[in-house]
Amino acid sequence: MPKTSDAAFVTGSATMKRSPYAITPIAGLMVAATSWGVIWYPYRAMAEAGLPAPIATFFAYLVAVGFASMIFGRAWREFRFFPASLFLIGITAGLTNVSYMVAIMEAEVIRVILLFYLAPLWTIPLARVLLNEKISTVGIIAIVIAMTGAVVMLWRVELGAPMPKNPYEWLGMFGGFMFAVCNVLVRRETRATPEAKSLAGALGVVIVAIPVALFLASDSIVSWPALALPHLWLIVITGVMLMSASLAMQYGLTKLSANRAAVILLFELIVGAIAAHYLANEVSRLQEWIGGLMIVTAGLMVTFLTPKDSLNADANGEKNMNIKAA
Repeated sequence: MPKTSDAAFVTGSATMKRSPYAITPIAGLMVAATSWGVIWYPYRAMAEAGLPAPIATFFAYLVAVGFASMIFGRAWREFRFFPASLFLIGITAGLTNVSYMVAIMEAEVIRVILLFYLAPLWTIPLARVLLNEKISTVGIIAIVIAMTGAVVMLWRVELGAPMPKNPYEWLGMFGGFMFAVCNVLVRRETRATPEAKSLAGALGVVIVAIPVALFLASDSIVSWPALALPHLWLIVITGVMLMSASLAMQYGLTKLSANRAAVILLFELIVGAIAAHYLANEVSRLQEWIGGLMIVTAGLMVTFLTPKDSLNADANGEKNMNIKAA
């Protein structure tokens, strides 16, 4: 436990002004979802130019760690006080990100994103067991609508049931499960700041990406810098974008319940579908837009019909933080 003099840097955002509809954390989740809906594109561009996705992921998150260290280096101090929780957040974030990137490089973008965002199904029992978080009637209805929308978007007669059809799609689903675990762990850890949790997540991706890149890429590790150098600026931009999105998401996850956040993050499906249509020439169908509309409807429900959720989260977080400071 830190001394009282150290408490200032772990107070997070407990003193920020509360909003009855928690617009700021919701906006943070929307920013993160939008970023994740398009972040696959620079990786695919680099892969087509000869830089394997796991290696690109390693360098992009190495940049993210460096960027985070420069702007909030004091967050490293929190690793002394919460090593176990930050380690678990880091490893689950690493498995999430690397699984997602590898899968989306090799399979159809929209299918991987859809399978990845079955996360609300995993979040419900995890949040109940690890957070003792009850879900409201509105939340249940919203999740049913959102997941039905995902099934509508994913269903194809020629492919059968909306289930993974190859190892990469299974990897996308695994990434979604780890995403749910990571989100619940972030929500559970109320003592560490969003900055520390973002830093832990980026560091976890770097750690997980190394063995995956060594296993999947034919290039030796000593050749990685030479492969990455032609893409330096794209890697730097991607790394900064990833850390910024992570900060936005960590803030939103800290302030909102895990179940509510999981529904809002489904907005990435819409962004991903549009990006896949225009950037990867994947054909959009009417049923995908219908499913997307259902997901947006669910997101609006949890945003505007459950305002007390965020206030309870704030109060619980502030209570924990005050205990921590004492």
